[in-house]
Amino acid sequence: MKLWKGRFSKEATSSSNEFNASIPFDQRMYEEDITGSIAHAKMLGKQGIISEEESELIIKTLKEILADLDAGKIDFTVENEDIHMGIETILTERIGQTGKKLHTARSRNDQVAVDFRLVLRKETAEVDEKLAELLKTLKELAEKHQETVMPGYTHLQRAQPVTLAYHMLAYYQMFARDKERFADCQKRTNRLPLGSGALAGTTYNTDRQFLADELGFDSILPNGMDAVADRDFAIEFLSCCSICIMHLTRFCEELINWSSVEFGFIEIDDAYSTGSSIMPQKKNPDMAELIRGKSGRVYGDLMALLTVCKGLPLAYNKDLQEDKEPVFDAVDTLKASLGIFTEMISTMKVKEETMAKAAKYGYMNATDAADYLVGKGIPFRDCHEIIGNMVLYAINKGVALDDLTMEEFKSFSDAFDEDIYEAIDIVNCIKGKKSEGSTSFESVKKQLSQLASE
Repeated sequence: MKLWKGRFSKEATSSSNEFNASIPFDQRMYEEDITGSIAHAKMLGKQGIISEEESELIIKTLKEILADLDAGKIDFTVENEDIHMGIETILTERIGQTGKKLHTARSRNDQVAVDFRLVLRKETAEVDEKLAELLKTLKELAEKHQETVMPGYTHLQRAQPVTLAYHMLAYYQMFARDKERFADCQKRTNRLPLGSGALAGTTYNTDRQFLADELGFDSILPNGMDAVADRDFAIEFLSCCSICIMHLTRFCEELINWSSVEFGFIEIDDAYSTGSSIMPQKKNPDMAELIRGKSGRVYGDLMALLTVCKGLPLAYNKDLQEDKEPVFDAVDTLKASLGIFTEMISTMKVKEETMAKAAKYGYMNATDAADYLVGKGIPFRDCHEIIGNMVLYAINKGVALDDLTMEEFKSFSDAFDEDIYEAIDIVNCIKGKKSEGSTSFESVKKQLSQLASE
């Protein structure tokens, strides 16, 4: 039975019911819906809008319904449209007329808004836990590989030597900012819409601050029309999800490259790889590729909700029923991706010797060779040209810069002396970095100690 049927003289068709219903996906919010209803019933009883006995009966029955739902004893149907009407129907079936009093001073508009914010609060906490575990794993990898030398890249070309720890800490900072973003988004999510009614408030003497305290909201949304009409908090949440999975895709792209024969820097554990149906030798980094591909879903979810909200007049419109599926899809995708990614990097094998060899033969000490000549009083631009000519010479000869003889060094500049070999030693190139936040061993150690104090 429709809870709004009084105005209508004709029943909805089965196809209309199916198209209109959100219960297939919003039943996921049953715990939040009941939590919000219990707080509302408490407030109604406290304010004398319904009797204390009625309030207590409603609360007791709602808790019983919650237990039955947790136990899988209740199935919802599309005839009840949404989770709110579904639960209220069950409540009324169990306690009769008293159940019908629960919706006093409330609309489905502010009810769904509070349910959605409660869900996002829970989901944000779960994402935060996933990110905390990833950050812990990255920190452990950085601590383990403080002396693992590897090429640093720009334009996917070998640029300057760094340590694997330094590389891991770069991603640590990205995901730490993601964690901050979700926490900041939570500040705007954790504001109470309940008590706003359909859009204009209510004539009943309600206590919204009581509701906020009961439900753990930081504050009350001050304008009822805004409270029921906007989903910017959900759009912001999806933006946070999109940025986070974008960072995952960058890391995954590197793992895919690093695990190839061409790089050979790492080996992804068999448990996070798959084979080929035709080529027996293949070991594919499918988990990393899937995460990279799933970013498209999360970006699409963000675009979907932005489009749903575009051009909507105030206040509530049925379009907003389309807000939950993209959010649920995005957060489920992100949580799964964070989980599998953390497992994957914690079990990967790092091939330290291959990384070190790539660092030595990538001419990545060229900048340090130029800096050496700067120290001899030669202008940097001239040094840049001298070393560029040397690199071309070494490439044609098929040797590293530090394989050149002193006679060959002198042929490019008389300023070179025996100490050039020490200056362009790959490990010394790393040690020599002095700026804060650099790849030097001391700087990385400092960065790690700062993480320990956070």
